[in-house]
Amino acid sequence: MSARLGAICDEFYVTTRLFLKLDMPLERETVLHFFDRLRKEFPDLSRFRRREDGSLVLEGDRSSSSGRRWLRLDPASLRFGMYDPPDADSVRRFADFILQQAPYHLTFSELDFDHMDVIYGFDLEYHGNHDQLLADTLWRDHPLGGLLYSHRAAHVLDAQPYLGISITPECDLQAYVEIKSRTNTFEIRAGEYEPQPISIYLTARQYWGVTKLESPASVQARLYDLADELAADFVVPQMVNPIAAAISGRA
Repeated sequence: MSARLGAICDEFYVTTRLFLKLDMPLERETVLHFFDRLRKEFPDLSRFRRREDGSLVLEGDRSSSSGRRWLRLDPASLRFGMYDPPDADSVRRFADFILQQAPYHLTFSELDFDHMDVIYGFDLEYHGNHDQLLADTLWRDHPLGGLLYSHRAAHVLDAQPYLGISITPECDLQAYVEIKSRTNTFEIRAGEYEPQPISIYLTARQYWGVTKLESPASVQARLYDLADELAADFVVPQMVNPIAAAISGRA
């Protein structure tokens, strides 16, 4: 992961999601011991709250200049990550520590693992019609642009690509790229737009149960390496940079 990834967008963040086949009990004593162990290693994790959906969140100071860490426990998943990480080592150290501690505190088992995602998120703020900008940047010279620019099209309402590939013949190692716009039809009708981010999500995914896998920490390291490669070779030069340039050109 390059430290420069955060320099090419308004916000860069990294998320890991480990999905389980069975629900975790999330008992009071178990959760508090786990969170206390994390706080001893990362004292900035000082805010603990329960969301309306019942998930439990431990997060750091939002004003921190060294990246904001967070962790979330759902009955069937463990999720964590960093916003605006200062470097790759900070992300990997935090992730490695969580995946070393979680099996002991939350009684994880290899039989229980379903799949893991590592997500790189790039946010680019734009004050205008997100979908029109995406159409002009990505689809104008594409065969599908014939619909978006036809005489029947008064406005572009949706131009969000979602692409997926399998890295292995067994389809257990996968990668996805999604671009998410946030413009709604009310804004288009009114011609007034709120400044909101266009998000580019790169997801590297590994399933258990197809081939023999190592520990979650080893799987995560493999997914980081894959995400690094795809970000450098495709996502940044082919998606993030052109969209950033288009936004700059309309500022």
